Amino acid sequence: MTKFGTSQPVTRLEDTRLLTGHGRYIDDVAPKDALFGHVLRSPVAHGEITALDLTGARDAPGVHLVLSAADLSEAGLANAMKFSTVKNRDGSDGAAPVRPILAEGRVRFVGEPVAFIVADSVAAAKDAAELIVFDFEELEPHMELRPGGPELHPEAPDNMAYDWALGDEDATEAALAASAHRVRFEIEDNRIIVNSLEPRGCYAETDGDRLHLAVNGQGVWGTKAALAKWFGLEAGNVRVTTPDVGGGFGMKGMDYPESFMVAHAARVLGRPVRWMSERTEAMLSDNAGRDLVCVAELGFDADYRMTAYRMTSLSNLGAYNSQFAQPIQSQLFSRVLTGVYDVQDVFMNNRGVYTNTTQVDAYRGAGRPEAIYTLERAMDYAARELGVDPLELRRKSFIQPDQFPYKTAVGELYDVGEFDRLLKRAEREADVAGFAARKSAAERAGRLRGLGICYYIESILGDPSETARIELTQSGARVYVGTQSNGQGHETVYAQFVHDQTGLPIEAIEIVQGDSDLIAHGGGTGGSRSVTTQGTALRVTGRALIAGLVPFVEAMLDANDVSFDAAEGVFRTPGSNTVVTLLEAAEAARADGQAALCVAEETGKLPGRSYPNGCHIAEVEIDRDTGVTEVVRYTVVDDFGNLMNPMLAEGQVHGGVAQGIGQAITEHVVYDETGQLLTATFMDYGMPRADNMPFVAFHAEPVPSTANELGMKGCGEAGTVGALAAVANAVQDALWPLGIRRVDMPFTPARVWAMLQEGERGIAAE
Repeated sequence: MTKFGTSQPVTRLEDTRLLTGHGRYIDDVAPKDALFGHVLRSPVAHGEITALDLTGARDAPGVHLVLSAADLSEAGLANAMKFSTVKNRDGSDGAAPVRPILAEGRVRFVGEPVAFIVADSVAAAKDAAELIVFDFEELEPHMELRPGGPELHPEAPDNMAYDWALGDEDATEAALAASAHRVRFEIEDNRIIVNSLEPRGCYAETDGDRLHLAVNGQGVWGTKAALAKWFGLEAGNVRVTTPDVGGGFGMKGMDYPESFMVAHAARVLGRPVRWMSERTEAMLSDNAGRDLVCVAELGFDADYRMTAYRMTSLSNLGAYNSQFAQPIQSQLFSRVLTGVYDVQDVFMNNRGVYTNTTQVDAYRGAGRPEAIYTLERAMDYAARELGVDPLELRRKSFIQPDQFPYKTAVGELYDVGEFDRLLKRAEREADVAGFAARKSAAERAGRLRGLGICYYIESILGDPSETARIELTQSGARVYVGTQSNGQGHETVYAQFVHDQTGLPIEAIEIVQGDSDLIAHGGGTGGSRSVTTQGTALRVTGRALIAGLVPFVEAMLDANDVSFDAAEGVFRTPGSNTVVTLLEAAEAARADGQAALCVAEETGKLPGRSYPNGCHIAEVEIDRDTGVTEVVRYTVVDDFGNLMNPMLAEGQVHGGVAQGIGQAITEHVVYDETGQLLTATFMDYGMPRADNMPFVAFHAEPVPSTANELGMKGCGEAGTVGALAAVANAVQDALWPLGIRRVDMPFTPARVWAMLQEGERGIAAE
């Protein structure tokens, strides 16, 4: 048996169920007699609604209900979605225009919901949608990432959503001016579509006054509160559940209009109603990710140590505020603004812009990948401009181990870190010393080869508290958790936690999640918080369970010094060979009328955030004739603190790196000038494929966190945080000798080929 906290690469328990077709996703669990919902969406990016006649659809065969904004108002329901805002630099609030559930008066992006049709089948609902008379006066859309243009909202003059700032602007400018070396660097961070394997979906049903919504999201409690408020129901009359989920990545971490439409339809009809997005529909309506332009200005002293950092950015919110959009590129970006570097003269300014496109919100990392991408691209650019080795430039400004705990210029308290140790390990594992030979071999084959480095750090986000409930059963334990797995392997790692606390076989431990009736509250999944917060709660709860049973066992054994051996799962008394297993003690307690001793529920709270960090080193090769760019070598050295299951951590890194390479090489959202999405199918949108992925060499170099008892750090988003800059810097390295000084993702063949032609023309001109 293992001791608590030791690293054991246990194979995922849930995989047998999922890989043999026994997963229970939304489409599997929806009631068989449920009616089907279909959303009529706007075909234009910007227009005034001049007519919306639902008569034909309502009279169509098989149709039970057709809803518009007017119907919601008639039912006394607010036609508005929840969202958050940030403060402007002058202290005022960011713009807060209403985001309707169903379009009212105007449509503002292609795919915006206009009407909701409920019918006996999807086909019947789609046929009815064709009978809706939807007329509009098309308006000029605002498609450029800049202030100004056609106005989307009166509440946002010049289409500016907010103007957010952090730091001392004057002190930073003075420090930059006094620097011996000053470098300015501008980059784009391209928009992507999340494309989870399972699209969004939900169903709703009623039982008297009680509402049940099942949705494939990232947590049930926010949705429960939103539905209770919207309908004016007591919280106890709303149940939200989440079955198995085929990927979330932040995109499913908030509510969407469909959940409210489905729930209202089920209440009106007294029948279950289901809805599942189709892929193109998802590409039009799911929250997108990234989409910003950043300018980084770095100051260095004569010895090339960083003295100042200023970052300004313009970010695209899409047509409306989604739930977290305003904070992501402002507050969340700022969490790791200065990365792993010891610099205190810092200023950041982020402005958000509305455009006639789908909303932009959280995507794996939510602000932190964008921050590290900007800083690490700028550091690599500075190294080349200043003629300094990129590794050495970083080393000169690293926060040193004896400086921890370290308070950053933006107020984050980094608990621990040994950045140079990880960088040296990465340098060895990636064989940086042998790169010159590999580069020469590539050149002989007519290919360009580049090496890129990124040293990232990220901040764990979300509620630092989590609750767990452990119930001993006749054969094992049932464990209730407040987080929500979207495919990360939570069932396995949580069972490991409970096994190490109780000695119960892992296969005898059942993990229960995603049911607001069974779990009083929880923080859901997001911000790489799950294992640290839920692990802490499980440890506290496990202790309480054992402590509650000790006096009972002492009475059973007529002893005063009973202890629990977690490795063996037994209670012992010194000097005696008599042992009582945990399940035997539980059975005896139940027989004695003390079943309450078999249950424990506790809340654990982290005293501070942890900060995963590490070094990614990528090598790319570019075909000079075609511009095809391949990532051919990839090395990661990560500090995730203590690892409960190294195999699962490595899997998370592989997935994150794949998404980072996808954005860097193939993924790119393209709208035309009228606001039509040109990349709305997998024929047009470049999802990464297996042959785009190199072997990812993963190495752990743990520095246990002091911000939680487990010494752990989250790992779910770290792969993406490091991958973007590592790949982009490798492309920059490959193209630098051609005189190409700016390279922006994605590095598709056409874009890279155009850069190569520009470089060749520059060389010819010289």
